[in-house]
Amino acid sequence: MEKTKKGFGMAGPAKLRTQSTNDQSSKKKAGGGAKWREYIALASVPLVLVLGNSMLVPILPEMERRMGISGFQASMVITLFSVAAGIVIPISGYLSDRFSRKAVILPSLALYGIAGIAAGIGALMNSYSLLIASRALQGIGAAGTSPIAMALVGDKYKDGAESEALGLIEASNGAGKVISPIIGSLLALIVWYAPLFAFPVFCAGSFFAMVFLIKEPEKEKQNTSVKQYVADIVKLFREKGRWLISSFLAGSLGLFILFGVLFRLSDVLEKAPYNIDGVAKGGVLAIPLLGLVVTAYMTGRHIKNNGVLMRRLMVIGLALMGASLVAAALLYRNLYALIGFVTLSSVGTGLLLPCLNTLITGAVDRAHRGMITSLYSSLRFFGVAFGPPLFGWLAGRSDMLLYFVVAGLSFAALALVALFVHPPKKAGDTG
Repeated sequence: MEKTKKGFGMAGPAKLRTQSTNDQSSKKKAGGGAKWREYIALASVPLVLVLGNSMLVPILPEMERRMGISGFQASMVITLFSVAAGIVIPISGYLSDRFSRKAVILPSLALYGIAGIAAGIGALMNSYSLLIASRALQGIGAAGTSPIAMALVGDKYKDGAESEALGLIEASNGAGKVISPIIGSLLALIVWYAPLFAFPVFCAGSFFAMVFLIKEPEKEKQNTSVKQYVADIVKLFREKGRWLISSFLAGSLGLFILFGVLFRLSDVLEKAPYNIDGVAKGGVLAIPLLGLVVTAYMTGRHIKNNGVLMRRLMVIGLALMGASLVAAALLYRNLYALIGFVTLSSVGTGLLLPCLNTLITGAVDRAHRGMITSLYSSLRFFGVAFGPPLFGWLAGRSDMLLYFVVAGLSFAALALVALFVHPPKKAGDTG
């Protein structure tokens, strides 16, 4: 491994020999409809990941009643999935570096879907043990989906196409959060466990899209031992740890804040005097998420590999998040103002995440990219998983305290980016 300018590159000799060929190949495939078919196939992977959890949230109360389980047991259907995925994600990253991205993504999607069928059977047979075990298996399958798709984007695309694809993936993630509770609510009108059986259909669609629409770039044969691989990762963090860890934390905080705030807004909408629930509540929550989706896509489309622009947008995004949440702390009793400021905060998140995704996936060489994107995704995953319970605890004390705390976290992330993340003028596809 060689250290390149400002620590934002890690291109070994083997990579340099093949990069020109791979770049030319990706450029040929990146034109017109073929490019967008590839983008959509890649974006389907994080969409499936989101559906695996969020689509089940509306049926949890009915699950408690029909299966005769406690609220804690119902919550474990979501929590165990998230914990299993967070633990296994780094292992999936290593395997994708060792073998290939599709060799991890395709079996993961298959396991994800098959375990989904088993979970549905568990609900149908009123077997909580089968249901919860199947959800843990789904979490293991989820570990090899979205994080590895990010690494695959870094392998396939250069010269700005990478940031566009990553922006679309981030937008797909946000769009999944918008539509999944609505889909879950509508399917539950048929029978309460219908979302469990419907989910494998989405997995199958993503599986076949990846098989037929995505061709992975040729990979250099590697004989690196596990010990050497670990030593390489340790060396990487010694050289680039300050900006990588700062970027990881900023991205994790961004999602922790986003989904924690949305969880609190959802709770407010359900209670008096608003009493907004079901599909109508999903429509209201779609407003801030739509701000994230549009901003993330437009950011990814325009930043290309412009490091100066990335840094500027990250700073603006975090400042917007902090300022909007301070305003929310002061005006949270006005529902329209609260929705407006949460939407502005989501726009700030949409400015931040595509820039971080592009820097992180592009600043490491292909042989180690899977592990780096997986570690980053694992932190993001835990940020999303632990946001709602912590926000619920804070809201039990004071909504004003809640919004001031998350505003402070936004400014803390801003300080991390301002102090430690200094990409070169050409960044994001240098590694």
